[in-house]
Amino acid sequence: MSELTIAAGLVRGLMELAVSKGASRAELAKRSGIGIEDLEDVDRRIPFAKYVALMRAGKELANDPALALHYGEANDMSEVSVVGLIAYACETMLEAMVQVNRYGRLVVEFDGPKDRFSVTRKDDGLWAVDNRDNPNDFPELTESTFARTICGPRRFGVSQIAKAVHVTHSAPAYRAEVERVYGAPVTFDAGWNAVLLDEKWLSHKISVQPRYVFGVLSEHADALLKALANSKSARGRVESLLMPILHKGEASMDAVAEKMGLSRQTLFRQLKAEGTTFEKVLDDLRHRLALEYLRGKKVSVNETAYLVGFSEPAAFSRAFKRWTGVNPREMRQD
Repeated sequence: MSELTIAAGLVRGLMELAVSKGASRAELAKRSGIGIEDLEDVDRRIPFAKYVALMRAGKELANDPALALHYGEANDMSEVSVVGLIAYACETMLEAMVQVNRYGRLVVEFDGPKDRFSVTRKDDGLWAVDNRDNPNDFPELTESTFARTICGPRRFGVSQIAKAVHVTHSAPAYRAEVERVYGAPVTFDAGWNAVLLDEKWLSHKISVQPRYVFGVLSEHADALLKALANSKSARGRVESLLMPILHKGEASMDAVAEKMGLSRQTLFRQLKAEGTTFEKVLDDLRHRLALEYLRGKKVSVNETAYLVGFSEPAAFSRAFKRWTGVNPREMRQD
């Protein structure tokens, strides 16, 4: 199973909150293994295990055992993720919830089905259910997510969207604080993690951003989702490792397998399971990059040959003719 990750923006927000409460930034970085430079790009992926370490260090160093709860209460998702911005561009509260669920893995990956949340109707109303497989391994994520789910809509004029909250973990020492933040009765040691929704708020109008912005942001989020999915496949990981070494002439299967911490045979099997080979991944990547370079018309044919890993321009020209049916100079002149 591939390593779970979380958006750097969400990690940075947690670190800033802990620092504002008295924690040492340097000590937080040391204990979590997260460098300050790792958090500059909000879309960068950080190993989820490091976020767990940061949360636990932050609780101790900030002397706030309810840090996760307070993070969800105070955090404005639009400041740390494109997913929050998309919510601001939705027409209604219901649409915002649907879109946040759709792009949820961009914020934080989780162990469970494709959609982290589902809705189910019971005799007492409509429940939003968190479908993580092992929620009690890190109940802080449940605390912060439910706090954000309940407190976030208040920025849109929703006074209280939760009528009740159920969680599978046991009641913490700060139980009263949990109920204050959620603003609803909380059942601990429950059989599921779920929020009973006050349905009258689902049609509440938001539209903080123009509708045009929704399309722009969704396109960006879709690209990020695709990149995240690719990073989980053997092919995607091979491509990401090939990109910076193509021009160095080091694009061998042995070299890439070593960087992945795999044997050549294991990498071969993983790629075969995905219906491809190392040679095809390399060839397809060279093809794609060559087209991008030549269509951009910023580099010559010979420079393109070098950038995609050919030592001889003639060999590049033969490969390009095989890919496209035309020679590279014709492509650059179009």
